[in-house]
Amino acid sequence: MAQLTAQAEWRRELRAMTALALPVVLSELGWMLQGIVDTIMVGHLGPEAIGAVAVGNAVYYVPSLFGIGLLLGLDTLVSQAYGRDDHDACHHWLAQGVYLACIVSPPLMLLLGAFSLVFGHVGIHAEVAGPAGSYLRVIIWGTLPLLLYGATRRYLQGVGQMRVITVTFVVANLLNWFGNWVLIYGKLGAPAMGVRGSALSTVISRVYMAASLIGFAWRYERRRGHPLFARWAKPSLLKIKQLARLGAPAAGQIVAEVGAWNLATFSAGFLTPVELATHTIALSYASLTYMVPLGVGAAAAVGVGHAIGAGDRPKARRAGWLALALGTGFMFLAGIVLFLEPKTLIAVYTTDPRVMAAGPTLLLIAAAFQIFDGIQTVSTGALRGLGETRVPMIANLIGYWVIGLPLGFVLCFWMKRGVFGLWIGLTVALIIIAAMLLRRWNHDSSIRSAESGGAG
Repeated sequence: MAQLTAQAEWRRELRAMTALALPVVLSELGWMLQGIVDTIMVGHLGPEAIGAVAVGNAVYYVPSLFGIGLLLGLDTLVSQAYGRDDHDACHHWLAQGVYLACIVSPPLMLLLGAFSLVFGHVGIHAEVAGPAGSYLRVIIWGTLPLLLYGATRRYLQGVGQMRVITVTFVVANLLNWFGNWVLIYGKLGAPAMGVRGSALSTVISRVYMAASLIGFAWRYERRRGHPLFARWAKPSLLKIKQLARLGAPAAGQIVAEVGAWNLATFSAGFLTPVELATHTIALSYASLTYMVPLGVGAAAAVGVGHAIGAGDRPKARRAGWLALALGTGFMFLAGIVLFLEPKTLIAVYTTDPRVMAAGPTLLLIAAAFQIFDGIQTVSTGALRGLGETRVPMIANLIGYWVIGLPLGFVLCFWMKRGVFGLWIGLTVALIIIAAMLLRRWNHDSSIRSAESGGAG
């Protein structure tokens, strides 16, 4: 009877985790689709335009995701506060997250503006350097809306309001697609702006995303009888520092991870435009599949955080393992698709024979690392729910920057393996990171569960 009760509890919690994860996964996919839409829409301009968008985004996302990473402490603080039914604390943390977003946005924009001026002076192919700089100088104006969206999204996730995020992304992607069509090619009387039009369309969609989520947060608080702005908390330097201290390692982990892949993209800019375009297309698919475990990991952070806040540590352990099962199960299926249909997937972007010849090999490498990418991503989210953000940062620094990238550079430039060498090094990094984080999650969650007298 006890075994049947335990099985029923696991099934109930699996359904709950799936319901929690699905809208977050859809939101992460919506985030990723913005970049994919940009790449597809400029694809008709040629490999150089694809490469320019890739290089511009590679530089943009490292500093901007550092800013978003600083706000990831809201996952822990809001979800644990919600788990102990402290709704006022949830509201208070949202306000401090907004203040932090406003503080960090201006220096990030200045840094990115400076980067946009150096592409032509560091060896990037001349046909790519100019458009990449133009793209970056436009897209930086979406930085503050992006961070405001990030703060509000973490709050809404923490209080269980997932579906409104999905709705926002559906509309944002439609808006971005329409904006790309109008601004890249000069439709409806607009000037043909090329890659700059793609960047402007993305900025507009991010302004909408921030405004939409703030509106949903206002509506949620009004239903609770606590109008969002009538009870808006004043800045608290102590609380902002606490949020930043918790988020800084998460930001470091994001920079280490995304920075590694974007450095690989930047390095591919020293190769031919065809190799860069091939890398960009393969990376877009790897990034698309990554969004699913990223969303599951965010759901794991919320589920684990809710359980910790409620004092139910065995439930926190179960939530993490269930999320790992969901995330890695999807990545196993994704790997099969990448393995079986590489040419079909590449043809979505371009039928250029040079890209079609080189691309399938990169997608086969991507298929090989899917499960490891899923493990490390979901483990990171589950550990964040426990309040552990330092270990994922350390694992990513070791895996990518000590081992993976140096190996990839040796294979790419010294052993003349080109872009394939870069990807082999990054695959080795993912295997190492997955092993480190899975071990740490098992250790930490087991100790927390034992401390409360439960079994995982």
